[in-house]
Amino acid sequence: MPSTQILLSAGEASGDMYAAQLAIALKKRAGCQIFGMGGDQMRAAGVDVTQDYSAVSVLGITEILVHLPQLIRAMRGLVNSAQKRRPALAILTDFPGFHLRMARKLKPLGVRNVYYICPQFWAWRPWRVRIVRRRFALALCIFPFEEKFFGDAGVPVKFIGHPLVGNVAPTQTRESFFAAHGLDPAKKVVTILPGSRNSELARHLPVLREASAKIHAGMADVQFVVAAAPGRVALLQQGWPAGTNVRVVEGQTYDALAHADASIVSSGTATVEAALLDAPMVVVYRVTSLTALLAKPLVRTKHFSMVNLIAGREVVPELIQKDFTPGQVAAQTLHLLRNPGEIAAMRAGLAEVRQKLGPPGAVERAADAIAALLAGVAGNES
Repeated sequence: MPSTQILLSAGEASGDMYAAQLAIALKKRAGCQIFGMGGDQMRAAGVDVTQDYSAVSVLGITEILVHLPQLIRAMRGLVNSAQKRRPALAILTDFPGFHLRMARKLKPLGVRNVYYICPQFWAWRPWRVRIVRRRFALALCIFPFEEKFFGDAGVPVKFIGHPLVGNVAPTQTRESFFAAHGLDPAKKVVTILPGSRNSELARHLPVLREASAKIHAGMADVQFVVAAAPGRVALLQQGWPAGTNVRVVEGQTYDALAHADASIVSSGTATVEAALLDAPMVVVYRVTSLTALLAKPLVRTKHFSMVNLIAGREVVPELIQKDFTPGQVAAQTLHLLRNPGEIAAMRAGLAEVRQKLGPPGAVERAADAIAALLAGVAGNES
């Protein structure tokens, strides 16, 4: 009897990580073959990656328009694979602009769709929850308040908690991390997470480089650690102002955050990781001016960063779009470095965020729910 086929899709680095963990957990529960879109982590988990997510990993309305041919090719390739392999389920990880359309194409093929890590529709174009109701057999959400939001809209939903909980921790002590990278233990450390996408780096790095010079001018005994996404080390080693002490590290983001006195973090999953590491931070982000203009009427929350959205209030400062300037980044970072009381208050807020993220074991709970759905599908077919 042939193995059950499952389509698993992720469109960005964090989704690749979450989907890889889920693939490993699913293979322990069911004799299945998993194929789909992803990256190196899904490949390492034994997934047959037929489309690489790097071709579609874009963010922002105008950026999507530029990359539309790649998005269409990836969509066509996944649907063609589904027609050939006839998967029992398609598990689609976040990335709503792509996956909502993909779910529409898969459903007529008899594929039941599962949303793994539901998009933040409660913050951004909330009416799209109706699409999830029509196209998905199950939605797995990672924040407790999402269960009510999706459930009230008639979506079959289950709260699993955040997959990062229990999986985020430094691997080195402060002393060993400092020694490994030639850092001075007598000086303060500012860790910078500039983002991973090419578009993010192009918009963020010039501001962050200038901000580092201003921070150094305001506090001479400061050193910087830049956490690089895979393949970005050479780019991130360039262009820092003369006189700033900058170390670029790869594969040690958690250590860089955990041992920093303050961090400057590009908005996204990294802010949740920083919260789990109890790392004081300033959150930054910028999209193109046109994307910001088009998106403004669609946003339904006061906050942008995940940490503040989860808390329901401002726990960490956000410097978004026009507020993301070298002067403001430097001022907010220096304020943290000079005010222990401010850091203590922020850490109290980060503790609230961690409590709301749920207990460890989210991926295992997701795999259990999907295995149960899969058993029901098999039962119906027999």
